[in-house]
Amino acid sequence: MARYILKRILTAIPMVLLITVLCFALMHFAPYDAIDAMTTPKMSQETINLIKAKYGYDQPVYIQYVRWLDGIMNGNFGYSIVTKQSIAADLGVRLPNTIKLVLPAFITAYILAVVLGLIAGANKNKKADKIIDAVSSVGIAVPSFWFAMLLIFVLGYKLKLLPIVGMHAVGMESSVVDFLKHFIMPFLTLTVSFMPANIKFVRSSTLTQFSEDYVLVQRAFGATKSEIMFKHVCKNVLLPVITRLGMALPLLVTGAIITETVFSWPGVGPYFIKAIQGMDYPIVMIILVLSSTLVILGNLLSDILYCLIDPRIKEMG
Repeated sequence: MARYILKRILTAIPMVLLITVLCFALMHFAPYDAIDAMTTPKMSQETINLIKAKYGYDQPVYIQYVRWLDGIMNGNFGYSIVTKQSIAADLGVRLPNTIKLVLPAFITAYILAVVLGLIAGANKNKKADKIIDAVSSVGIAVPSFWFAMLLIFVLGYKLKLLPIVGMHAVGMESSVVDFLKHFIMPFLTLTVSFMPANIKFVRSSTLTQFSEDYVLVQRAFGATKSEIMFKHVCKNVLLPVITRLGMALPLLVTGAIITETVFSWPGVGPYFIKAIQGMDYPIVMIILVLSSTLVILGNLLSDILYCLIDPRIKEMG
């Protein structure tokens, strides 16, 4: 098992490096670069050259990449071209706000998806299955921003039950009640966004397990449907479901970009959108690298979880 995990880790390292190379190359060869964002047509070439020298853009591309990668590895993400603020400091404030929103929503959606998926799979083609499957299908088709705007219109504008934007009212930063009022609508939006695909996955896994031979054997020995469900089917369904937890890692950074932007939640989402609009390439590159790296680490975590759960994988090590 240790050999298998070590092999997966060693495989992940070059993939992460490749991601940094791709992100840097895409930003470097873009038609509009960081220097264009800091200069004006009235500036002299001498002034432009001084700006390039200040930020290291007068160096060869490979030297720029090495310096940029060295900064990332040492926690120095550079500075915003637009605001001149430290990117690491900005992310240090915004990332916890995103996690406060995304993590509870994902956990809630995951628990509900497992319960509803099991119910639907255990009642194939019955009323409960048809309702759950239809609702999850609609949930997949409905854009998250449309559902968010619907909540804003009904709960915020018409009924005036909840505040529409932000994470706190002005002067209420320490109030838990005020935070929860602002939290409810984006939380509901993300929960509804995360849940349908997971319901489909759990339902499909449950139907597959009920078609296996061991279920027929258990029925032949007189086992009830509840016994088969809770003693055998649940265990086999939850194995792949648990491994999907690793894929939640990238959601902690970029899982709420649209929702955070709609509700003006001060997380990574609006920060990323403003960076794209302002051609703030250092921020764009860091967030792309961070989210892509978390995808790799999420896959690695899923493999490790499966290795720990399924003894057949251990034998491969």
